[in-house]
Amino acid sequence: MLDKILMMNKFLNQRSIWLISIAISIGFSCKSENKAGSNKEVEPESDLPNIVLLLGDDHGWDETGYNGHPFLHTPVLDEMAKSGVRMDRFYSASPVCSPTRGSIITGRHPNRYGTFTPGYSIRPEEISIAELMKNAGYVTSHLGKWHLGPVKEASPTNPKHFGFDEYLSHDNFFEMNPHLSRNGAEPVVFEGESSEILIAEAIDFIERSKEKNQPFFIVIWYGSPHEPYSAKPEDLALYDNLPEDFGNRMVKLTSNETGGPVERLQREVLRERFAEITAMDRSIGQLRTYLDGEGIRDNTLLWYFGDNGTPQEGNATVPFRGQKGRVYEGGVRVPSVLEWPEKIKNPFITEVHGVSSDVFPTLCEITGQALPDRPIDGISLLPMLEGKMDKRPEPIAFWNGRPRNNGEGLADYIDPELQKGTSPLVKLMNGIPTRNFKNFKQTDIQGEDYSGPRTLLGNQYKLVIHGGTGDAAEKELFDINADPAEENNILSDHPEIAEKMENTLHDWQQSVLESLIGKDYQ
Repeated sequence: MLDKILMMNKFLNQRSIWLISIAISIGFSCKSENKAGSNKEVEPESDLPNIVLLLGDDHGWDETGYNGHPFLHTPVLDEMAKSGVRMDRFYSASPVCSPTRGSIITGRHPNRYGTFTPGYSIRPEEISIAELMKNAGYVTSHLGKWHLGPVKEASPTNPKHFGFDEYLSHDNFFEMNPHLSRNGAEPVVFEGESSEILIAEAIDFIERSKEKNQPFFIVIWYGSPHEPYSAKPEDLALYDNLPEDFGNRMVKLTSNETGGPVERLQREVLRERFAEITAMDRSIGQLRTYLDGEGIRDNTLLWYFGDNGTPQEGNATVPFRGQKGRVYEGGVRVPSVLEWPEKIKNPFITEVHGVSSDVFPTLCEITGQALPDRPIDGISLLPMLEGKMDKRPEPIAFWNGRPRNNGEGLADYIDPELQKGTSPLVKLMNGIPTRNFKNFKQTDIQGEDYSGPRTLLGNQYKLVIHGGTGDAAEKELFDINADPAEENNILSDHPEIAEKMENTLHDWQQSVLESLIGKDYQ
């Protein structure tokens, strides 16, 4: 199958998208007042779209041709930006990966269920978008990086538990020739470029889903372009001649040879990173070409975005403040493009604020599924796709929190044996090539629990708070439209706006902490 995909790729640039009509007509609805999560299967409606979600790993906002990168080749994403919806102000729910992935699956901020940062699992009681898609009549598949707990069969947080009929997944990230687990079995090596491997698997799943006469819901979470970097010679060759003054500094990353830290010239690292991004971009083109050839691309919703901002070793052209791990724009603003030719006939660029938590309620509304009867932090972006939303109706809250005392003194939420990973990867942690997870029980709320980097993003202003609470907190206010690089703190000019936003943020944190102590599951 992979050879077949690679052969199809040479025809990619010969295809074009005919953009006709000037209207967008989407007529689905969602009854959000009822509780969702039922196991009842329903017959699929004939007009339900196929849905494919694609997620880049550490792919920052600036790292696309359509966003003006001076060197990167991303022809497929550039074409999607021209033919579909280009979301210029789209955000990851967190400046790091696992929490953002949780937000996609649940529509909820990851602190609500203890997925604070990489290494923290999701909780088994969470309701997944894949479960709701199954309720709507979809067949479901997860491919690639999971990172919300181990993917082994015994894990209560594996993709199968969260509604995926099939999965070929990894506990964490991966490079060329990845180790992947099929449906919880022992991981095995898949030879080849990892992005293309995932797309070949997706196409195989689609082929089999057609026999069932059901729409498909596929989540493809790439291992690229997360470090350490490795790529095909032909992709590396595209970046052989980066300017001598570009990336002319030393950066730290993981050695492919030892699995430990190493310092290298950034220009050499960027050559490899850019090659991974180009390979990922090409794989998306392979999928689009296949969908075209099968006559099913028109009614397939294809949505790509990154899981957080650019990491430190890749930060060379980021136009914003901060990078991966920070709640400034450089840490949470990511590229996002969406195609759905049958419904979005007239391409457009939007500056409506969107966030990864919005995926859940958006797909819920499109497929007519009720939202769960618990706090949902995302909103449906369907009105934006219909041209009926020019501003977000409510702010987006970010919070890069931690468990109290980093979990010291708190009981484990899940048996630690079940939290042990099995998928090998290059980067060692504590001397081992796999990853283990944790999640803690918290039974009360204390003042210190509100601390940590946090942000409230409105349509004009963005409040950023670091450190503890009260006088111990460092506060900044930015006009995010006039100052997207967050260079000018205007808090002293607008203290009343900052105070109102801080109160709103605190009230939201209270809701999040109530979820954390288990109130949503009662």
